[in-house]
Amino acid sequence: MANLVNLEAVSKSYGVRPLLDGVSLGIAAGQRIGVVGLNGGGKTTLLEVLSGLSEPDSGRVSHVRDLRMAVVTQRTELPDGSTVGDVVLERYGAEHEWAADARVRSIVDGLRITAIGLDTPTANLSGGERRRVSLAAALTGELDLIVLDEPTNHLDVEGVRWLADHLLARKVAVVVVTHDRWFLDTVATLTWEVANGRVEQYEGGYADWIFARAERARLAATAEEKRQNLARKELAWLRRGPQARSSKPRYRVEAAEALIADVPPPRDSVELQAFAKRRLGKTVLELEDTTYQVGDRTLLDHVTWRVGPGDRIGLVGVNGSGKTSLLKLLGGDVEGSTGRRIQGKTVALAHLRQELDDLPGDLRVLQAIEQVAGRVVFGKQEMTASQLGEKLGFPQARQWTPVADLSGGERRRLQLCRLLMAEPNVLLLDEPTNDLDIDTLQQLEDLLDGWPGTMVVVSHDRYLVERVCDTIVALFGDGRITHLPGGIEEYLNRRAAALPAAGPAPSVAKAEAKKSAADLRAAQKELGRLERKLDQLHAKEEKLHASLLAAATDPAKLMELNAELKGVQGEIEDVEGRWLETSELLE
Repeated sequence: MANLVNLEAVSKSYGVRPLLDGVSLGIAAGQRIGVVGLNGGGKTTLLEVLSGLSEPDSGRVSHVRDLRMAVVTQRTELPDGSTVGDVVLERYGAEHEWAADARVRSIVDGLRITAIGLDTPTANLSGGERRRVSLAAALTGELDLIVLDEPTNHLDVEGVRWLADHLLARKVAVVVVTHDRWFLDTVATLTWEVANGRVEQYEGGYADWIFARAERARLAATAEEKRQNLARKELAWLRRGPQARSSKPRYRVEAAEALIADVPPPRDSVELQAFAKRRLGKTVLELEDTTYQVGDRTLLDHVTWRVGPGDRIGLVGVNGSGKTSLLKLLGGDVEGSTGRRIQGKTVALAHLRQELDDLPGDLRVLQAIEQVAGRVVFGKQEMTASQLGEKLGFPQARQWTPVADLSGGERRRLQLCRLLMAEPNVLLLDEPTNDLDIDTLQQLEDLLDGWPGTMVVVSHDRYLVERVCDTIVALFGDGRITHLPGGIEEYLNRRAAALPAAGPAPSVAKAEAKKSAADLRAAQKELGRLERKLDQLHAKEEKLHASLLAAATDPAKLMELNAELKGVQGEIEDVEGRWLETSELLE
C-alpha cells in the first residue's frame, strides 16, 4: 500500500537556521510514530510541514487521495462565539446521536469534557481546557491519520493512560510529539529523532530509542577515543624516531611533546618477545649454509641466518637484490641449491605475497573473513571478524559487498584480513603497504604494534619499516645478509658510499664556494628572528580567540575580530614557510 504521507527532500528554515534539511520519509497506514528531539530542534516544524499547515522551503510533501487527517498543535485556535459542545460534537445534530456512539462517549468521558461543561463558551476556557477540547474534537472523527503535538500536556495520569489506550484501540496512524516517556513507549512502534536538520529513525518506542542512542553514543565515544589514542601514538612515534623527521618549528615540537608526555612507547618489545618465546619456543625459522641463485646471479652465498622468537625484522635492498626470494626461502616456497631450511614445530606461518592470492569471489567480504575464523586474538586484544574488517577499511555497510566486486586495494585488504584471522605466530610480509591508504596503514601499524610473534617485512615504506620493526637487515648484492645497527639511515649511507664518486659540476662547486661562514651566521640570525615573530603572532592569535569569546553577543564585533584572526593566521603560515626554508638551508 502507498504511504499516507510522503516527504521528499524537504527543507525548512526559520532565519538562518535550517530545522529540516533535505528530509525524506513516509507514514504508512497504521504506523504509530513518536517524535523526539531537543526543544527548538524542529519537531513541531516537522509536524506542521507533513500535515500541510506549513509549506516547505524546498522539496515535496504529498498526501494520499481523500486522506482523513486530524491535527492538534500547541497553537490551539477555537471558533469565536462557540461553546465546548459546538466544537467537540459539531458532527452530531442532537445529543442522542453522539450519546448513542460508544466511542464518542468514551472520548467525552476520558478527556473529562463533561466536567468542563458542554455549554461553556470556549472564550472562558483555560489553556489546558482549550487543549483538551481541541483533542476531543479531533478524536471524534473517522480518521486515517492523527497528528498530535504534546497531547499529554494538561492531562493527568489517568488521562494519559486513557489517551494511550484509545490510540492503540483506534488502529489509525499516529504521529505524536511528546516528552512523556511512558506514553511514547506504550504507543510508538517507530521513533523519529529530529536533530541538526535530519530525522533519524529507530524501531520501537522510548526504551528502544534510548538503547539505540546510548549504543550509538558509546560507539561514537569509543571510535573517538581510539582515534585520539591512535593520533597520540603517531605523535609519540614521530617524536621518538630519528630527529631527521622533525624539521618543525620549535613551538610545534614543544606542543607535541606536551601532548605525548604520558604516552607509552608504541609497543613493549621486551614483553612481546617474552610472549613470543612462550608461543614459539627457541626455534622459529633458520637458513643454514644456504645458497640461492637466479640464472647466473648468486643472491645468497652459503648464508646462515636465524630468525628467532619475537624478532621484528625489516628487510631492505634495491629492486632485484633478492628480498622477495629470501621471503620465499623462509616460507619454504623455494629451496636453495645448498644448505637447508629449519622450521620450529610450533610455527604457524602466514605469507603475504605481492601477487593477490585467489579469493572466494562467490562470498561477501564478511563471509570471506569468517571463512577463516570468527574471532582473533592479537596479544591482549580480542576481535571479531567484523571488527578486524572495520579496522582494515571495511565499514559494516561494505562488509556485505560481494568479493568479486572489490577493487584491487580492497582485495589486498581482504587478503590481509584473512591472513591475520588465521592467528599466525610468524608473519612474512612482502610489500604490505601496496594499495593501502593512510588510514588503513595506521590501523595496520597499530595492529602490528601489539602483535606478539615473529615478523619479517619487506617494504619500500620507510615509515612502516621503522615503525613496526626492531631490527633492519639488508641485501647489498654481495651474497650476504647484512645486519644494520643504524637502521635505514645506515643503509642509505652505505649505499651512497658504495656509489662511484663524482665531483660536483663546475656551477655547483662555485655555488658551494660562495656559501661562506657569514652566510650561515646570517641564516642563523634570520631563524631566530622568525621564531620570535612566530611567538608574537601566536600570542596575538590567543588574544583574538579570547576576544571572540567575549564578543559572542555582538555580531559586528565578531565579524571584525574574525577578519583580523584570519589575517594573523595567514601571516603565521607565511612565517612558518620561511622558517622551514631557512632551517633547511642551515641543515
